[in-house]
Amino acid sequence: MAPVKAICVLKGSTEVTGTISFVQEGTDPTTIEGEIKGLKPGKHGLHIHALGDTTNGCTSTGPHFNPSNVEHGDIEAEVRHAGDLGNVVAGDDGIVKFKLKNNLLHLSGENSALGRALVVHEDPDDLGLGGHEQSKLTGNAGARLACGIIGFA
Repeated sequence: MAPVKAICVLKGSTEVTGTISFVQEGTDPTTIEGEIKGLKPGKHGLHIHALGDTTNGCTSTGPHFNPSNVEHGDIEAEVRHAGDLGNVVAGDDGIVKFKLKNNLLHLSGENSALGRALVVHEDPDDLGLGGHEQSKLTGNAGARLACGIIGFA
């Protein structure tokens, strides 16, 4: 069976832009790889959101993609949203290049990420451990800087 491939082009109300690719072979974890530019240096939360709706910018992408209805966590945590991708770290030049794998995120089937939105946030994701009222829901990652719809490549 050929791998399923998808792509997402990030745009926002700021100068943040990026291109992210997704590849899944069979039932293997999905590989997510990309580059994001225009970020302030440091950590930024990265999540798949439930809705592929950008009619009101990134605010209309809805909550995190969470088909199992569990608490928010790090991409390595046993209990986490399928859309929890943890943090990416921008260098002093405002650019981040990353590659990660997610065993809960699929590109086919009933709970596919296709047609949903990828969002990069202003602040670090506390990975559900911060003690803030939003920690177990969103990681308290702050404003949505840029987003894009995940579509077939």
